[in-house]
Amino acid sequence: MNTLHQVLAADLEEHRRQGILKGQERVISAIVPGKDGLGPRVLLAGQGQTPYLRMNSNSYLGLDQHPAPAKAAEEAVARYGVGHGAVRFISGTMQPHIDLESELARFHERPAAMIFSSAYAAVLGVLAPLITPETAVISDELNHNSIINGLRLATPAVKKIYGHLDMAELEKCITECQGQVRRVLIVSDGIFSMRGDHAPLAAITSLRDRYGQDFAEGILTIIDDSHGVGVFGATGRGCEEFCRSRVDLVIGTLGKAFGVNGGYVTGAAELIGYLRESAACYIYSNPITPAEAAAARCSVELVAGPEGAARLGTLRRLTRHLEQGLIELGFQIIESDHPIVPVVTGDTGRNRRLADFLFAKNILVTPLSYPVVPRGADEIRLQVSAAHAQQDIDFLLDVLQEFAEAGS
Repeated sequence: MNTLHQVLAADLEEHRRQGILKGQERVISAIVPGKDGLGPRVLLAGQGQTPYLRMNSNSYLGLDQHPAPAKAAEEAVARYGVGHGAVRFISGTMQPHIDLESELARFHERPAAMIFSSAYAAVLGVLAPLITPETAVISDELNHNSIINGLRLATPAVKKIYGHLDMAELEKCITECQGQVRRVLIVSDGIFSMRGDHAPLAAITSLRDRYGQDFAEGILTIIDDSHGVGVFGATGRGCEEFCRSRVDLVIGTLGKAFGVNGGYVTGAAELIGYLRESAACYIYSNPITPAEAAAARCSVELVAGPEGAARLGTLRRLTRHLEQGLIELGFQIIESDHPIVPVVTGDTGRNRRLADFLFAKNILVTPLSYPVVPRGADEIRLQVSAAHAQQDIDFLLDVLQEFAEAGS
């Protein structure tokens, strides 16, 4: 074991030398409610009572601190306890799980939905059963790590990767599979989490409809819209709503815009019924707790109602304000209709210096470098929340102006 430990330590040291070691995680010890025109702040272990502005959270609508889901969770704990003691098919299914699945299906206007312990587990659980030795899989080159690993676990006859959002190359990949397989599976992120851009679903579904008859079992389209559901589109229904196109299966998360925990997939009853019998990550893994399911259902209802619309409006206004401010300061960003606002540095060292500068000014961000993003695409991913106030965004922009003027 000593030899193995030395090998692993050397590998970590090489990561440190390259500047890509994530290092020890910062621990949030408390969340302080917003006041005096400012949004919430967090306290960090080891940093005393210093309040930090969090710009690296996926809670786009601020529902993680909303009292209604918290109350729903509390009531579910009182009724069902803190856990369920088994996987679902043995004795772990409780009424909040069923209610949440019904609410998610209604939210997406689908016949059925099923929940997983996480969105990562949902991706793995969905892909493996639907990829047979007579299936071709076609995937966007910038898809999330969960999709990449899901494909590694599968055994397709053909696996093809197309250039990011390159629909001409996607079409070429489809035609090259003609006569080789019975089924084609096209899989893509909805929102690409490192960039904030989105898959062109209208083009993808058009190709599905054009070439589907060329394969005995058709073309199945799947998107992982974890960063889109709840926040993208006019009413937060995700990339499908924004693009006005429908894919066959939508995978989502309950841990970002909905502010809780867990993952899910929604689609036709036949597909969901098959996955309940074949998705290992569903069959052999405990689900989210009844309290999480009850809280998540409450969050979905909030997003679907007038409060959700109001929070989406606030979120879009703050995102535009931040993007415009960054452009005026001369920072390179990737503009989109999503509250992910990447500040592209393209350099690991500058990325780290910017993150450290912001931390010194009580702002939390996460520097993203290879292998999380491609080499030379280093970035600070700023993430706007409806819980932020405009004063928070102005404070961030003032600090970034200091950094730019210092020529760091």
